[in-house]
Amino acid sequence: MLTFLSAPPRIDAAIVDLDGTMVDTQGDFVAALGLTLTELGLPVVDRAFVAHTVGKGSEHLLRTTLAHVGGDAGLYDAAWEAYQRHYLAINGRHSEVYPGVVEGLQRLRSAGLRLACLTNKPTAFALPLLAAKGLDGFFDLVFGGDAFARKKPDPLPLLETCKALGSVPGRTLMVGDSSNDAQAARAAGCPVVLVSYGYNHGQPIRAVDADGHLDRLDQLS
Repeated sequence: MLTFLSAPPRIDAAIVDLDGTMVDTQGDFVAALGLTLTELGLPVVDRAFVAHTVGKGSEHLLRTTLAHVGGDAGLYDAAWEAYQRHYLAINGRHSEVYPGVVEGLQRLRSAGLRLACLTNKPTAFALPLLAAKGLDGFFDLVFGGDAFARKKPDPLPLLETCKALGSVPGRTLMVGDSSNDAQAARAAGCPVVLVSYGYNHGQPIRAVDADGHLDRLDQLS
């Protein structure tokens, strides 16, 4: 157990990442990318590629995917339109909530914390996914990767989310699964814990500087 909710310094709020932290969405990414690439007449990618590539926003995912399969960069606009259409159609169908997530969110709420979901996923994808998985009711606020001028690992999204929550960064816990989350939290001045099971661009998560690592979200106390 990691003691953050009952020991000094007091935590007033928490910011929780979505993909790889609360929901395993690799299947959704693989399916949507597969449909997009097939529509464009390009070869599809596998789960291993997706696992190493997700986490920096859909724009980065698409540009990296096009380069990987030999697609011309000029196809990006067509790929983006197709990807949005396909992802919204299958959003949540190939994904699962990780064990311990619901219990962990209940624990955070029971501790009196205000909660925000902050993800690099577009807001239009994040909101229906949270609703489909029954997680939307835990959050006071939801911000996608298009909510602010910059995405994680830039600290701006965390700083703006803290403002929206009415909490100071030093008393706002970031819960994520990757170096993006940790770097953003460190730069913003937020304490940060990382789950061990998510997506970290193929790198060992326990090598990332954080205040703690969790095997399940309900290990927070």
